[in-house]
Formats: sequence, structure tokens, C-alpha cells
Amino acid sequence: MSTQAAAYNAYKQNSVTTASPGELTLMLYNGCLKFLEKAKVAILDKNIEERNYYIQRAQAIISEFMSTLNTDIEISNQMLPLYEYMNRRLTEANIGNDITIIEEVEGLVTEFRDTWKEVIKITRQQQYSNTDQI
Repeated sequence: MSTQAAAYNAYKQNSVTTASPGELTLMLYNGCLKFLEKAKVAILDKNIEERNYYIQRAQAIISEFMSTLNTDIEISNQMLPLYEYMNRRLTEANIGNDITIIEEVEGLVTEFRDTWKEVIKITRQQQYSNTDQI
């Protein structure tokens, strides 16, 4: 491995270990989108193994979101069926080799990711405004 590649890997590892829980969630959403994009490419390349691999990686992230939902919070109870729907649709996309289903799920994941970005932004603004008052 080159020195540059080693430095990049160290940077990536450090960014994960120093990220807040909110930033980690954002990274997972982005990772899910990356896997979905790679699954679409695999379908176009007629590479069944890669398609299956990348769809399963995206499903693993969605399953992680499902298992970590705090069901004491009302919004979590509304998100769970959407995550279940996305997982089911990805299974259908995998079986049917269907890019349009992957694109549908990409749209949902993008909406979740963008909403999560806003939550992080608002939370940071509130934290900084609260420290100004001290």
C-alpha cells in the first residue's frame, strides 16, 4: 500500500472514531446510497454477484437503522414501517434485477439522509447558541 493510501485510510478511520452519533448516522445513510448506486451499475454490467453483494450491504445498513430505533419516541414508530418497506423492496429488486426499485429506495434513503442533515445542523446551531448564553 502506498503512503498516500495509508494516510487516507488512517484519515477515514479517524473520522469514524471521532464522529458524533449523528455524524455516524449520516455516514451510514451515505454508505447505503453508495451501495445502491453500485448495485445499479452491477445490474447494468449484468454482474449478479456484485448486484447481490451491494443490495445486501444496503439492506444491512437499513436493518441496523431498524434495530437501533428508540421505539419510545413516536417518530421511530413511524420510521420503522418505512425501513421495513425499503428492505422488502430491495429484496424484490435483487430477485427481479430491477433498477427502478433501487431508484425508488434511493429516493427514500436520500430523503431520510437530507432530513438527518437538517437535524444535525439545527442541533449544532442550538448547541452554539446555548454556549453563547453562558
